Amino acid sequence: MLWRVRANLPNRPGTLAALAHECGKAGANIDRVQVFPGQDQVTDELVLRAPDDISASDLVSLVERAGADSVVALPCTEAALEDQPTRYVKAALAILDAPATFPDVVAHLFDADTAPTGGQEDVLELSVGNAVVQIRRATPFTPTERERGAAMAELVSDVLSRQGAPAPPPVQGADSNLEYATSGRTVSALANGLVAGRAEYERGEGSEPWPVDMWVDPAWQRRGLGTRLLAEIVRVARADGADEVVLTAPADSQAVLPMVLAAGLRGRIRMAGDTVTIRISLSELRV
Repeated sequence: MLWRVRANLPNRPGTLAALAHECGKAGANIDRVQVFPGQDQVTDELVLRAPDDISASDLVSLVERAGADSVVALPCTEAALEDQPTRYVKAALAILDAPATFPDVVAHLFDADTAPTGGQEDVLELSVGNAVVQIRRATPFTPTERERGAAMAELVSDVLSRQGAPAPPPVQGADSNLEYATSGRTVSALANGLVAGRAEYERGEGSEPWPVDMWVDPAWQRRGLGTRLLAEIVRVARADGADEVVLTAPADSQAVLPMVLAAGLRGRIRMAGDTVTIRISLSELRV
């Protein structure tokens, strides 16, 4: 059975040898090792192939006998044996191909989750423009991993900034300029009197964020209309008393994240299954 084991070890010669010795005595083979440097301590991540009768607590005790502390042992699959530089290159390629999938890609890269699991977790926050992506896991993130995560966030920020300049709207005559009309909880974008896009919100229950629903005519997509609609609807919701709104879209949507960033809003992004959810705080928004 394969196990992913993380532990802090004293940063001095011979500690890895002591750990390998303890693993050998227990019949556990070290299939992969990654060392995250530190000053007085280093963090070692091992993938151990151990006999089936060895439990997680057995492995923790084994590693602690080698002088380690903060030991976490979790079962894993053969995917844990993938070459780490290759994983990062693949992750970068995936982000370049689809920047909006960044939360899911980076969570997979760090063997983490985008949603809280209810247990005690370490949280890594990554800033993409004004948006914040949170990933979390039981095993603490090392300073090296935090630097790598920040570098990946810089990559997606750069990609989105390069893609962010909207194309001009289609020429439909001299009166083709868009007009924005507000009616109650709905903001509509009108082109020559026809609805080119619409945004509306519902009141949330208690402290829950208020859901926002948006639609943009395909002929007007990728022209900045969605960004303007979002900016308008959150201002209307804020004036109505909302402190936070939530926007939900399919996970493969390429427009949602750039739209939020272009609107200059602060959001927290979460991907779960086939859905991406962006919670936008309105506390600092000027109405």
